[in-house]
Amino acid sequence: MPFSALVLVVLAGLVHAFWNIAAKKANGDVRFAFFISAVTVVIWLPVGAFLGWQQLPAWGLAAWMGAVASGLIHVAYFVVLLRGYRKADLTVVYPLARGSGPMVSSLVAIALFGEKVSVLGLSGIAVVGLGVFLIAGGPGIWRNAHDAEQRARTRKGIVYGLLTGLTIASYTVVDGYSIKALLLSPMLLFYMSSFTQTVLLAPTVWRDRQQTRQHWQKQWKYALIVGAVSPVSYVMVLYALQIAPMSHVAPAREVSMLFAALLGGHLLGEGDRLARLTGAACIGLGVVALSLG
Repeated sequence: MPFSALVLVVLAGLVHAFWNIAAKKANGDVRFAFFISAVTVVIWLPVGAFLGWQQLPAWGLAAWMGAVASGLIHVAYFVVLLRGYRKADLTVVYPLARGSGPMVSSLVAIALFGEKVSVLGLSGIAVVGLGVFLIAGGPGIWRNAHDAEQRARTRKGIVYGLLTGLTIASYTVVDGYSIKALLLSPMLLFYMSSFTQTVLLAPTVWRDRQQTRQHWQKQWKYALIVGAVSPVSYVMVLYALQIAPMSHVAPAREVSMLFAALLGGHLLGEGDRLARLTGAACIGLGVVALSLG
C-alpha cells in the first residue's frame, strides 16, 4: 500500500472514531440519521455545487445508479448502527461493525475484482481480524454479563454489529467500484449519496414533525459534529481507494478501532480496557503488515 494511502486511512480512522463517539452520545434513531445527512448536504453545499456544476452533466446512467445505491445502503447503515448504539455498548457494536464489513469487502475485492494480496498482506488481514475479536470482548465477551439484562444487551450488540458490518461491506464495494471503474469524484459521490439519503428519509421525519423537532432540540449539536466531520473521514478513504487496492484499504480502516478502544473505554466507561488495548495493538500490527504487503 502506498504511504500516502496509509496516511489517509490512519487520519480517516481517527476522525471516524471521533464522530462515532458523538453518534453514540446522541442516542438517536432514524431522525438522527436524517439530521446527519441533511447537515452534510447544507454544510458541504459549496463543494457539492462546485463539483456538480463541473461533473454532473457528464454522468451516465451507471454513475447515477452508483450514487443512488450508495445512498440507499448508507441509509440502512445509519439506521442499523444507531439502533445498535441505543440497545448495546459502542465497544461491542463498533468493532464488530468495523471489523466484519471491511473483511467481507476485502474478500469480494479479491474474488470479483481480481485484486492480488501477498502472504504478508493476508497475515495482516488475519491479525486485524484477531484484533477486532479482542476489542469486541474476545473469549470473555460474556464475562461482564452478570445478569440476564446485560447478556441480552451483549447479544444485541453482536447482532447489530454484524448487520452493520454487512452494510459497510456493501457500500465499500459499491463506492469503490464507482470511483475506480466509473472514475467518479470521491467528494461528489459522497455528496450525492448524502443528498439521496436526505430525500429518502425526509418522508419518515415529516410524518411526525413534532417528535422530529423535539429530537432536533436534543441532538442538534451531535448532528452538526457528525454531519460536518463524517464526510472528511470517508472521503479520505475513497481517495485512498483510488491509489491502493480495496483489499488493503478496507481492513486497514480498522485502525479507527484503535482510537475507539481508547475513546470508548475512557469517555463512555465501557470497561475491559486491557483486552481492547491488546486488540488495538493487533490491529496496528496488521495495518503495518498490509502497508508492507
